[in-house]
Amino acid sequence: MTATNGADGTGTTTWTVGRLADLTGVTVRTLHHYDRIGLLSPAKRTGAGYRLYTEADLDRLWRIVLYRRLEMPLDEIAALLDGDGDPVDHLRRRREAVVSRLGELTELVAAIDRAMETQMQQRPATAEEMREIFGDGFRDEYQAEAEERWGQTDAWKQSARRTRDYTKADWEQIKAETDAIHAAFATAMRAGEPADSTAAMDAAERARKHIDERFYECSHEFHTCLGEMYVSDPRFTASYEEIEPGLARYVRDAIVANADRHR
Repeated sequence: MTATNGADGTGTTTWTVGRLADLTGVTVRTLHHYDRIGLLSPAKRTGAGYRLYTEADLDRLWRIVLYRRLEMPLDEIAALLDGDGDPVDHLRRRREAVVSRLGELTELVAAIDRAMETQMQQRPATAEEMREIFGDGFRDEYQAEAEERWGQTDAWKQSARRTRDYTKADWEQIKAETDAIHAAFATAMRAGEPADSTAAMDAAERARKHIDERFYECSHEFHTCLGEMYVSDPRFTASYEEIEPGLARYVRDAIVANADRHR
């Protein structure tokens, strides 16, 4: 049943239950329930007995909606609306309760954020995060090619076991360590230190230990094989040449000199 305003024929603004539901967003079922329990009984009826809500009813409904948003029980709302108590005083107490909850909720949100951060730090890094950290140094096709070439070797299997659970934070630390090693090579080279100088060989030893600790057991002999790959594979060579022209060969020579030093 949907009648227009003033449906009672008196010229006063009234609403049928359907029109009031559309106006306020309170469902017809809820309005019927409020009527049954006496919380909001419409002041008027049509000749056919249909509910008609007045502006006073609408005002009372808005207050009910507000109190319900404050999670007040219906019997307490009825007592507040129909009793002799001061509504302002009651609302002031409710406001204090809501403000105290705001503090609790803020702390709860912070706790949830901390828990999420912990979980994200503890989970293995995704491919997207790896690309974010290493840029062009991490590509799916590189990973596939590397696995095809070395996937059956003990070094690859050991590296896969160690890195399986590395988090984004772990990889960021590894990237920082790698950058520091490259910087040490470049600094020695720019300073005119020969590849068999103490500075260059110490950088080579740092590089070997980094691999040995982070990925797989890396002997000095195995490290020299990696050094040869740095100059034979154009992609490895290019990554060093971007740092300093001639650095790939310098690193290879420093690795060989360091291996000789430890024989």
